[in-house]
Amino acid sequence: MVPMNSDPLEVNVTSGTHRQPLMGLAVLMRRLFAGEDLTPLAQQLLARASADDQDANALMDLSVVLQFRGQRDVALALQAQALAITRHYRLQGSQPTALRVLMLMGPGDLMANAPLEFLVEHSDVLLEMLYLKPGEPFPTSVPDHDLVFVAVGESEQNLPLLQQLDAWLKSWPRPVINRPSAIARLGRDSVCNLLADVQGAMIPAVTRVGRAILEGLVANGGEAANDGVFPFIIRPLDSHAGHGLTKAERREDVRRYLSEQPSQAFYLTPFIDYRSTDGLYRKYRIVLIEGRAYAAHLAISGDWMIHYLNAGMDLSEAKRAEEGDFMRHFDDAFGRRHDAALRAIHERVGLDYFAIDCGETPQGELVIFEVDSSMVVHALDSVDLFPYKQAQMRRVFSAFRTMLGHALGTGAQGNAHP
Repeated sequence: MVPMNSDPLEVNVTSGTHRQPLMGLAVLMRRLFAGEDLTPLAQQLLARASADDQDANALMDLSVVLQFRGQRDVALALQAQALAITRHYRLQGSQPTALRVLMLMGPGDLMANAPLEFLVEHSDVLLEMLYLKPGEPFPTSVPDHDLVFVAVGESEQNLPLLQQLDAWLKSWPRPVINRPSAIARLGRDSVCNLLADVQGAMIPAVTRVGRAILEGLVANGGEAANDGVFPFIIRPLDSHAGHGLTKAERREDVRRYLSEQPSQAFYLTPFIDYRSTDGLYRKYRIVLIEGRAYAAHLAISGDWMIHYLNAGMDLSEAKRAEEGDFMRHFDDAFGRRHDAALRAIHERVGLDYFAIDCGETPQGELVIFEVDSSMVVHALDSVDLFPYKQAQMRRVFSAFRTMLGHALGTGAQGNAHP
């Protein structure tokens, strides 16, 4: 690790004061959620980058906009150009700075790092975002900061970087939140072993297989037997948000899937029918901050593959009413029912901040789908349609800001939200 002292440490930031500041993911996604056509903005950012080949902020923001549009490869190429100019980016909260957080990140798409800007956008926290690459030495200097937050998420791509960060940060002279070694244990196959015997919780076994195994499953045996392995969920390694995810109920489903999916490695998970008695599926996102659980959202759908954006929450007053009740009564209902399991999960995971996606069986058992330190937790939904969310998310943001104060040993809460 590069020695540090009490003097301010600075990165040589190439973007001059005449360049516009970084907008960042939270600002851009808010505009997207509001229904704005971001094409004119993309054109403006492209014009800025064309006029000034050192405008890394324009390239970074344009990369985010293009990811919204599904142009992942082009977006990541632009991100690489930006990182060739500078590895350091800055996001200022809406209030005067009281706390400086060095946010350690890795290159990649919107799922690669914890999006802290959603949590501190309206606070007194300044994010000093420093991108690192595996295999490279640690920078000889870093932005001055009060504490470090490891934002790098678990993935095959990020594991080498997490391993390097673990070595670098062992004797870091300032507080570190979310140790890399704990993040590295959150792979879908490893986390099911980590949480396998938690009382009151069910986590389906996850098996990592190569393409050849699935091809062999297709080739061996007829449709009648199915060897008791069906139905199961299949997804490519490192996929999120339902990309490449399907349910296979027979060999023909696997055959068709492989014909359309080029990946060479997959996760297989037994399908758990977690429908409620009304026939609907409910997926809960729970945030754990310093071991305490908070409601982030509830998605309700007739389809087992639920994501908040495809659940039609905006189209159903009844669904929104249920989500509002879930949030308002979380501590006395869902949170109380699963308190012991959630506490045990926090202890096993060993992170100060992470989130889980989960369901609940008709028998009342918690079903764990995913544990991740980089899930999106936000308050961007329409205030008119989702008025109950603002108060709840302010609680989450306040708890996050309090956690940062506790990490400094001051107990200071600071300002989490105007």
